[in-house]
Amino acid sequence: MNRYAVRTTPTRMAGFSYVEVLIAVVLIVVALVPALDALIPGVAGSGIHESLAEDHYQLTGRLEQVMVEPYGQLNSAAVAAGSPTTPTSYSDVFTYANGRQITRNVFLSRYDGDNADADDDPFTGTDDGLLWVRVSIAGTDRSIESLVYEHE
Repeated sequence: MNRYAVRTTPTRMAGFSYVEVLIAVVLIVVALVPALDALIPGVAGSGIHESLAEDHYQLTGRLEQVMVEPYGQLNSAAVAAGSPTTPTSYSDVFTYANGRQITRNVFLSRYDGDNADADDDPFTGTDDGLLWVRVSIAGTDRSIESLVYEHE
């Protein structure tokens, strides 16, 4: 018996054919389209969140600026406004670096903290030395509010 026999049948090549590679590419492309579509809301959401966060900082900043004003000046502005739905002179327009502008409306009113008149309306039967402050962005539902009290 010959130990060094030559094989006469051709061996198969290991690897991928062009057809297999083409099918794999088509499957990847078909699967990628919905995956990329699923990412679009996330990318859009990050821009919306950035805008909301910027607006929140502007609201908070304006509220803090108003609350450090002397109580007498705030009380005068509340009396001049005459209503908790009338913006006061503390309202302003803020412009972001990208050019977007917002109007920060500041509302001031005397406040009924103890509800002594039992009508459940915080703006009637008001308490001495207590003011309600609200800062909102015009045309949106974003706002922040607080109470200020007169202290010696």
